[in-house]
Amino acid sequence: MVVAIKPRLFEDRADAGRQLAAALERFREDRPVVVALPRGGVPVAREVADAIDAPLDVVLVRKIGAPFHPEYGVGAVGEDGVLLLRDEALRALHLSEGDLAETIEREREELDRRAELYRGDREPVSVSGQTVLLVDDGIATGGTALVGAQVLRRHGAKRIVLAVPVAPPDAEDRFAGAIDEFVCLQQPDTFFAVGQFYDRFGQVSDREVERLLAPERALDPDPDPPLPTDGGLDWSRIEERHVTLPADGAQLEGDLRLPPGATGIVLFAHGSGSSRLSPRNRQVAAALNGAGLATLLFDLLTERESADRRNVFDIPLLGARLVAATRWVERQPDLAGMSIGYFGASTGAGAALIAAAEVGSGVRAVVSRGGRPDLAGERLRDVAAPTLLIVGGYDDVVLDLNRDAAAALRCPHEISVVPGATHLFEEPGTLEAVCRLAGDWFSKHLAPVA
Repeated sequence: MVVAIKPRLFEDRADAGRQLAAALERFREDRPVVVALPRGGVPVAREVADAIDAPLDVVLVRKIGAPFHPEYGVGAVGEDGVLLLRDEALRALHLSEGDLAETIEREREELDRRAELYRGDREPVSVSGQTVLLVDDGIATGGTALVGAQVLRRHGAKRIVLAVPVAPPDAEDRFAGAIDEFVCLQQPDTFFAVGQFYDRFGQVSDREVERLLAPERALDPDPDPPLPTDGGLDWSRIEERHVTLPADGAQLEGDLRLPPGATGIVLFAHGSGSSRLSPRNRQVAAALNGAGLATLLFDLLTERESADRRNVFDIPLLGARLVAATRWVERQPDLAGMSIGYFGASTGAGAALIAAAEVGSGVRAVVSRGGRPDLAGERLRDVAAPTLLIVGGYDDVVLDLNRDAAAALRCPHEISVVPGATHLFEEPGTLEAVCRLAGDWFSKHLAPVA
């Protein structure tokens, strides 16, 4: 079944900020302080602060990712030692606070680094006795916003108003007792990820945050701005469809992009705790579209299946779903005959390699981003497709796991280490490096066969 994709709610974060500012105009007489959750919340908050003539600062919070599954947040840390852990997530993964000690310490060091980077010699804006408008670009789980509110309360904020452009329908309930008011422009019934509701949702760099926070805002433009999610493409020439894929009785939602003349298609397998709407995967997909390749991002699980965390980490099941999506592509008249590649992120890399082993010569190339290829286990030796493993230079544990997996591969393969990158490739320029590496690999191996 093919249906039209619903329009996005916001063009970009600046547009969302302008719309949000109109809803917050009534607070102008309170002389509030606008506080952003970096990095994505800063462009939104900048528009709000400018519109109501309020000072702008940030409250620094970092997500705590599960060991070996950093994209799945199990808590957050904030300035002044505030720590919030999701008990239900710890129980589901059989983790204790002690198991997260190293991760917590690393994220606290990153908080210190960002505080120095963003504020420089400036003192934080005082929120004591003030009305504070806490702004982000949207709410997914709400963990970072909750910790941010606790930090502001500890600093003496009199009234905290959490203000976001978009959130799930039940978002306000998650902040009971932590905030005084919740302002949200849209709360759609179908909600997978914040980036789902933006036309352009590229990563915000540290340099951009510095520029937006600087009182004079006279810093040079970002020398290496993130690639926009539309890749600079002329979308009038690209066919974009929402599709439904059958898989073992389930119906999986997917987004297909088909540039004119495409001869290859890349199927994406997202990591744990993510979906087809992953901003990072969509950014990579846009880069591949710009290289003339079709892309298919789809949910490996239904919404109901995703509620059971055991399914999220069932790598053979996820691999089987990728095989089912491959068979669907082969049956489509306008896709049949295209060279097929797989792009796997985090745990999705293990699923991609299991699927590649199953499909055999039907898959021409595999790329892993910050992946766990080791989760493919004994199937690694059966992979025939040329495989590129992209790992962050600071992602020490995952880098070692990739090296071990590479030793088991019998197919042509390479490991590319992106200097200065951590597991999520959040650092300026690092995700763009992933886009270039993946684009080169797929362009080479998915070229038409004479």
